[in-house]
Amino acid sequence: MWRVRSTRAATAVAAVCLALCAPAAAGARDGAAPSADASLPASLPDDGRHRTTNDIRLNLGENGVLHAEESIAFGQDPPEEFVRTFAVREPYDAEHSRLYEISGISAVDGSGREIPVSTEEGGGTLDVRLDTAGRSEAVLRYTVRGAVDPVGGGTELEWTAVGGYSRTVAETTVVVDAAVPPMALSCTAGQVRSSIYCTSSDMGGHEAVRARFLQTDMEPEESLHIVVGYPADTIGGEAIVERDWSLQSAFAITPATATAFGLLLLVPVGVLIALIRIRGRDERALRTEAAAGDSAPVDASGAGGEAGSVRFRPPDGVHPGQIGTLIDEQADVVDITATVVDLAVRGHLTIRELPHAQYSATDWRLDKAAGPVDDDLLGYERLLLDALFQHTHQVKLSELSRSGFPERLAEVREELYRDMVRLKWFANKPNVERNRWTTAGIGITALGVVLTVLLAVATQWAFTALAVVIAGAAVTVGAQYMPAKTRQGSVVFAHTMGFRSYLLSAGAEDVPPAHRVSVFSRYLPYAVIFDTVDRWAAILASASSECAADGLPWYIGPDDWRMQDFADSIRSFALTLTGVISNTRQFRTLR
Repeated sequence: MWRVRSTRAATAVAAVCLALCAPAAAGARDGAAPSADASLPASLPDDGRHRTTNDIRLNLGENGVLHAEESIAFGQDPPEEFVRTFAVREPYDAEHSRLYEISGISAVDGSGREIPVSTEEGGGTLDVRLDTAGRSEAVLRYTVRGAVDPVGGGTELEWTAVGGYSRTVAETTVVVDAAVPPMALSCTAGQVRSSIYCTSSDMGGHEAVRARFLQTDMEPEESLHIVVGYPADTIGGEAIVERDWSLQSAFAITPATATAFGLLLLVPVGVLIALIRIRGRDERALRTEAAAGDSAPVDASGAGGEAGSVRFRPPDGVHPGQIGTLIDEQADVVDITATVVDLAVRGHLTIRELPHAQYSATDWRLDKAAGPVDDDLLGYERLLLDALFQHTHQVKLSELSRSGFPERLAEVREELYRDMVRLKWFANKPNVERNRWTTAGIGITALGVVLTVLLAVATQWAFTALAVVIAGAAVTVGAQYMPAKTRQGSVVFAHTMGFRSYLLSAGAEDVPPAHRVSVFSRYLPYAVIFDTVDRWAAILASASSECAADGLPWYIGPDDWRMQDFADSIRSFALTLTGVISNTRQFRTLR
């Protein structure tokens, strides 16, 4: 709760000016000394036996505290319980409510004996319950703070003297005494927010020493609202004002909240700058190193002591599965598919296309082979062969999903990620780094949401917490890009991109005819990674035909199969194997 000074609109001034009314002039004509009851009209005739009246005396102190005493008379028919309602929260302006603090509530009967009192607050009102059984009179006392506020060129007492009764009250009088005479007054009575003037009001005759109000026949839940104006700086105190909750106020954009929002956004901006700097290493390496890989990856210097022999030498000795993981920082289905084709080309397994009817689905059988003695398998390649041929030497592609192959691929992926660290291309495993940042981003986002809700409920700083939500979302999205290559990894990446450029543009003439089948076969797994399978399968098929070969040692077709069918066959094989791998739980999200 906090206090502010208000500046009211012209309507408040107009309401105060209504006090200069006829009853005051009537009091001035009688010339008598003012009294609490002078000039108030007589109530309607009544025998007094059943009518309830309330005489409210308000003493306004110089500090703005209102001391009240109410004398409530029930006649000869007192109720079992009498409820007196006070308005403790009222609208102040578009964004605030005015609060009234009521304390020191007590009650006695006509003989001075204490009356049990209970209170209940809610909905902007305070209900005071008096046990009035057998009591014809009750005196209620209490103190009010927050009823006085400086307004314009004066000071104004504004108070709902009666917020409601539990029974009809025939006559309610309110007398306000202060250290200085009033300047003006006004009152309204009736239902809540009524604009109907009360029965009468005056300032106590020609001397105008006090403000007096009268309202007759107040029904339950009707109220009496009074306003009294005093000279400026004669009475202290100010209104107690509290900001009302709303989405607009909770997310208010102020210089303070905007500054805090900007400072918090420095976190994702800093992450972005760091990413740009780290990713810039790849770009710089591409500009200076890519040319080293943009050439035929063959060694024509002779191998095994044989002059004129040509051997395939990929840039930096990188295998297809490693290249795929290095490029997109994920061990995905394409990397596994390319590795299977590479193992076949290198002689560790044979791909056999099974006979099938013209319109039936094609199936393939993988046959395990011993492999060349001088071709050592990498860790993930050995694990992949074990995953394919567990306890057998042959497996159909259509049976892989039922052989436990999908479950065994998880370790293949992990070994590929370990390879990235072992080769010092990444400081940490890309999947671990990505998961760590994703978890952190989700955590920051959740924290931002909770913080936003808490600040929205209790303060006007919820807008600031949105920066935390944005930062968390940015970190979550940026997590996919957080696995950063080392300097060595960036150089290998540049060489790989140069090799890709070569495969996209090179032709058969770069390799001697006698070696084209073997060399182009080695190109094919890399073509799977770079999505140029159709081009190099066609080139390989053409090279094989030129050599009068009717097949490949690592791919065997049905009896009616020809090398002209190879491009379609290897493309169908790659797509089918990719589909089998994609349906595994570990790879399903990477489609």
